[in-house]
Amino acid sequence: MYIPFENLPEDSKIWIYQSNRKLSDDEVNAIDAKCQEFVENWAAHGTSLEASYLLKYNRFIIFAVNQEVQQATGCSIDASVHFIQQLEQEFQIELLDKMNVTYKIGEHIAHKTLIDFKKMAKEKAVTSKTIVFNNLINTKGEFEEFWEVPAEESWHSRFF
Repeated sequence: MYIPFENLPEDSKIWIYQSNRKLSDDEVNAIDAKCQEFVENWAAHGTSLEASYLLKYNRFIIFAVNQEVQQATGCSIDASVHFIQQLEQEFQIELLDKMNVTYKIGEHIAHKTLIDFKKMAKEKAVTSKTIVFNNLINTKGEFEEFWEVPAEESWHSRFF
C-alpha cells in the first residue's frame, strides 16, 4: 500500500539505490510509474506493506517501509531487489553496486568508483568537507538528517 514518503514514521526502514549515471527526465518518469506500481503491490507473506519511494536528483531510488505496520521479510526484500534488477536491465544502469561513491561538486552530482574516490581524496580533489551521499543509513529519520553530509560526517571520513 503506497503512503506518501513524508507520512511515514521516522523509524521506517529504507533502502537506497544509486544509479551509475544521471537518468533522463523521460527515464525518471518511466521509473516513477514502475516504482509506484511496485510499491502499491509490495507485500510480505501476503500482507501489504505500508511503503513509499522517492526518486532524487535523477540518480537515486529510495524505498521505505513502515515496519510498525508490517515488517519487510526476506521474500519481500528479494522482490524489491528483483524489481531493481529489472530496472537495471531495462534502463541499462547499475543500481546494486555498492562499491561506488556519489558526491556533490557544487550543484553537480558526480559518481566514481570507490578506488577513484580514494585516489581523489589522496590528491585533495575532494576533501572532508565534500558533500557525499551516505547510502548506508537505515531509517527515514537518518535519511533526512544524515544522507547528504560532509564526508567527515559519514563512513567516507576514513579516506581523509
